[in-house]
Amino acid sequence: MSTFDRLSATAIAASVNNGGATALAVMEETLARLAAYDVHQPQVWIARASPEALLAAARAIDARVAAGEHLPLAGVPFAAKDNIDVAGLETTAACPAFAYRPERSAKVIERLEAAGAICIGKTNLDQFATGLVGTRSPYGIPRNAYNRDYVSGGSSSGSAIAVAAGLVAFALGTDTAGSGRVPAAFNHLVGLKPSKGRWSTRGLVPACRTIDCITVFTDALGDAAAVDAVLAVFDAEDAFSRPPADLPLRAKRIGVPRRAQRQFFGDVQAEHLYDQALKVLSRGAELVEIDITPLLEAAQLLYGGPWVAERTAAILPLLESDPEAIHPVVREIVSAGLGMSAVEVWQGHYRLAALARAAEAMWGKVGALAFPTTGTTYRIAELAAAPVALNSNLGLYTNFVNLLDMAAIAVPAGAKSNNTGFGITFIGPAHSDKDLVALAQAYLSLADLSPPPPLDLGDRMDTIKLAVVGAHLEGMPLHWQLTSREASFVGAFTTAPNYRLYAMADSVPPKPALVHSEDGAAIALEVYELGLAAFGSFVAEVPPPLAIGTVTLADGSSVKGFVAEPRALTGAEDITHLGGWRAYIASR
Repeated sequence: MSTFDRLSATAIAASVNNGGATALAVMEETLARLAAYDVHQPQVWIARASPEALLAAARAIDARVAAGEHLPLAGVPFAAKDNIDVAGLETTAACPAFAYRPERSAKVIERLEAAGAICIGKTNLDQFATGLVGTRSPYGIPRNAYNRDYVSGGSSSGSAIAVAAGLVAFALGTDTAGSGRVPAAFNHLVGLKPSKGRWSTRGLVPACRTIDCITVFTDALGDAAAVDAVLAVFDAEDAFSRPPADLPLRAKRIGVPRRAQRQFFGDVQAEHLYDQALKVLSRGAELVEIDITPLLEAAQLLYGGPWVAERTAAILPLLESDPEAIHPVVREIVSAGLGMSAVEVWQGHYRLAALARAAEAMWGKVGALAFPTTGTTYRIAELAAAPVALNSNLGLYTNFVNLLDMAAIAVPAGAKSNNTGFGITFIGPAHSDKDLVALAQAYLSLADLSPPPPLDLGDRMDTIKLAVVGAHLEGMPLHWQLTSREASFVGAFTTAPNYRLYAMADSVPPKPALVHSEDGAAIALEVYELGLAAFGSFVAEVPPPLAIGTVTLADGSSVKGFVAEPRALTGAEDITHLGGWRAYIASR
């Protein structure tokens, strides 16, 4: 077994229960995995139990099994998102100023530990579970397990990476707007978001208390079902708990968005993978295109309506006493709730009721929905440039689910060329959880997907050096096209003395043309280093008559760089004598 092969909860429990392994041996291997991955992404975690405490917990499980107990999750290591209380560890919700030490674990933790599972620690998240990206935490940014240039998804970022990296067999997340599904899609995982109230939320730091759900990330559907079997119980201590029920799902007719309503934000690979998933589904069910306008309108209510005020209420004391302690993007979002009136709140509820009625009518036509989990993904640098707008794109197909009281399960549906995952989500009415799992299993059996690609452990050598001579220089109008791709500055250099530089005519923004010429001169430039995927996406955006070729530097070495077609010189001004683009801009 490879160091970071994913773990199976059901396999571990079966082996510990039948004597094939001990919980102690499982924990010793888990500690070795944690130590190995800490070198790559320590920011997955906010807090962990001590090795001594974990080994002691494993010995206690072995003693229970030896005494004749059959534990459904015997010796299974798991993680909990750090907005879920675990006795003995602080709860921070990714905000140090908010931190407290609970005297009692959340109900879900109590039940999992009673079933033999061992909580390893608390995972990182978008602060106060506000975000679908995983970039809004003072404890660092957990990166996608398969391409660290890309977001992990949020808010349950650390939980998803802990499972994807094989550190734990399952991890608890939470889901208000999609936080238990989006990270699953990006990291080739299963993400089960149960019906509201099916799993207790006692001991959860609320985001929107009326619609929050605790969720689970796993590698396999069987593991998700095993966790659900432990956690689906009524909790009288939770005002929002509901007795679990299992209602049948009419899965022979599956609703999908009309073609014109499908948004992939320019991501042609995501669109292709969704089409492929629908072809698989059509082999076992009738696909029915539906008008998803009511669902999209409901989704807008989550951040564009009074439910923002519910997030505000959850952290109001800190927002009033120490607003600077809150991540600036999160603070911007939750502060909007301060201006919400009671009238707006009730108007929002009335509108949601009307949209819920439309959704009920939809269930008369189809038994379940099969939507893209997200339409695209983004690099971390792109999120930094537009944190709210891009986050909103990720929630297009997820934000309405809890508001409309639906259950959902996200499953893998293929890998993109950048190794990040694409997923689809099966959605059903409340209490259809078990049949949704069965529907997802039927899909995965037909899809026969390839295993996930290798983890990105930061040791890739696939980078390319790129020379820029004009509008992409630092401080120039197009420099953001490099910073958004996390390009690393290598240095300022000059070309070999056989290039000429021209200011192209009618170029917006102004751009130069670099042309090889035996009677040329040395031209100043900057060199940056990009990953292969980032370089490819950059080249795809280079407009004619410019192109990317090979440029020789003064020391004789060669790098990729901007060159120009002959037509670039039509009407152009020869500025070679100035020695570079900065000098030309300064002279204008």
